[in-house]
Formats: sequence, structure tokens, C-alpha cells
Amino acid sequence: MTKKEIEKDFFPALADLEKEKGIPQEVFLEALTNALVSACKKQYAGDAGQVDIRLNPEKGTIDFYIVRNVVEEVVDHENEISVEDAQKIKKSYKAGDKVFEKFVPENFSRIAAQTAKQVILQKIHETERDSALNEFSDKEGELMVGVVRKIDAKNVYVELGKGQVEGLMLPSDQVPGEKYNVNDKIKVFVKKVKSGFRGAQVLVSRSAPGLVKKLFEDEVPEIKQGTVVIKEISREAGARTKMAIYSEDERVDAIGACVGNKGARVNAVVEELHGEKIDIIPWSDNPLEFIAKALSPAKVISVTQLEGEKTAMAVVPDDKLSLAIGKDGQNARLAVRLTGWKIDVKSRSAAEKLGYNTAEGGDNE
Repeated sequence: MTKKEIEKDFFPALADLEKEKGIPQEVFLEALTNALVSACKKQYAGDAGQVDIRLNPEKGTIDFYIVRNVVEEVVDHENEISVEDAQKIKKSYKAGDKVFEKFVPENFSRIAAQTAKQVILQKIHETERDSALNEFSDKEGELMVGVVRKIDAKNVYVELGKGQVEGLMLPSDQVPGEKYNVNDKIKVFVKKVKSGFRGAQVLVSRSAPGLVKKLFEDEVPEIKQGTVVIKEISREAGARTKMAIYSEDERVDAIGACVGNKGARVNAVVEELHGEKIDIIPWSDNPLEFIAKALSPAKVISVTQLEGEKTAMAVVPDDKLSLAIGKDGQNARLAVRLTGWKIDVKSRSAAEKLGYNTAEGGDNE
């Protein structure tokens, strides 16, 4: 194929791509110019040579130039031309000017075709990636339904949306004990959307506290409407979640709204989480009162603020100490995360030995 034949087909093809893919011709032209310069520089002008390529859509032409600097004494023959030789081309040339000599590369059709194909595919890929990123950029912090497409030794890959974006669930975002199988439909929490090597990459999670929050938003209209507010969540995925809630309207029972008629709402969330226990706790702006509620299901006799920043002692009945602390310390640990306070849980007898007043409710101040 001759240079003229390529020029005749090339620019109309770019115009068609602009209509089909929505990518401006200028984007293709800039990328293609740089790629052609690189290809010709290596093959025809030496690694150090200077090449200039001018693509003119209006005239439908592609012109190649070797560029050399006009100098008094030539040191680098790849990049320089003497004043004397330059003036043979054009008398007005002087030292410091640049000489542009037009040439047509050997195997022009092969170079042009290969380079154009590479650039066009790359730009289409980049555009599709950017489009997917734009579509999913506002999905961070949202709940989505995905289909498990691949599972390797550690990671789970989930197809999201219309299949153009892959969600990655890392081991830390998987729930201990949950089994994932190819073609399973699962609900995932979108943690982060970013640009990856193979396109848009969405990091998703089944273990994030945000998943619980979004599940309750879907089940409880009062939360979606903003009447009931989820103030804090602490979670050990697969085992237990503590969620502190507050009603903006004193006429609305926040806990009742979340539990639902005969427990229907909370049970729907528990079912989605495969039996994970959920403690729904009334939030309080009184931190000591909040600590007492956070240690649910254990009954707390009193909470005393200790010396040090946000440190408190919670006293519980002797027979409720293990319940308050929880298996492997889980209940107390979740209460600490929920309240943001360090909590020392003690039995009533242990607190009395230390000289603390353990009258019920008396130390909540």
C-alpha cells in the first residue's frame, strides 16, 4: 500500500472512531504522532536522531522529517548539519537554525499500520477504563450485588455492573468461615475504586463494618430517611457486630425500627451475614452511659472514669463478668472500638476490694 493510499483511508477511519467511541481525533493524533516518532527514530534516524512527524487531517497528509541543528562545526552527524551544507538546501540558514528534511521511511505502510493499530487499541482501552472508573467513582461506600467469577489461592474476583468492571476481594475483606463459589451472587461493600494496569479496579469487602450499615439502610426505611442515625459500628466479621443508633425524632423508637416487627428487619441482616450476632445499642452523648450500653448483653452496675484520657472502669455482677468480657475478650474489645474509650471491666467483688463504690448506677459520672 502506498503512502497516498494510507493517507486516504487513515483520517476518515479516525473520524469514524471519534463518532463510534467518542474519542476526539486530537487525542489519537497526539498519541499516534509520538508513537510514530519513536518508531522512526529507532529504525531510520538512529537512537539519537531527531524526527518530526506532522499529521494534517484537513489536507489528509502524513509527513516525516529528519531534524538537524545547524552548527559551525559538526560533531554529531545524527543531529547536526554544517552551515555550508544547510545553505545548499536554503541560503538563509545560519548557525542555531533547524533543518527539516522530508523523507518517506522504508516499509512505511507496515510501520504506519502497526503503530496506528497499537495506539488506537491503547486509546480505546484507556477510554473504556476511564469510562468505567467514572461510572463507579460514586459507588465508593455503596452496597452492590456481584457475581463471583474467579477464585485463586487468596483472592476472590467479583463481576460488577454490566461485567465491564472486576471487583477484587482481598483475604482481609473476606469473612472467616464464609465459602465463595464461582457464579455465586453476593452482596459486597465497595471500599475503593482505582485505576489498575488492566483497567478500573474496585476493591470490595464482605468484612467491612460499612457492609452492615448498608444492609440496615436497605432494611430500615427510618435509617434511609435519616430519622434513625447509625452513629458507630464495630465489627469482627463472622462473629459479632455492635451498632450504636440514635433517633432524631423522640417519637421514633430507634431500636424498634431496626429490629422490626417480630425481628424481621434485624433477622434479614443476620441471614445475609450467615448468622453473625448483632448488638443494637442506643447511642448516648454521655460517654459513661454509652460504655454501659456498649457492654451489652451484660448488665453493667456502674461506670467510673479513671485517670488518663478516655479511660473508664465498668463494674458488672460477679456472675456476668465472663459475659461482659466475652469469648476471647471479644465483647469488651468491640465495646472499646465502639466507644473509643479504654474500658477496664471488673466484677463487683474485685472493684469493692479496690475500694470503689459499686452502688448500682452511682458511679456513672
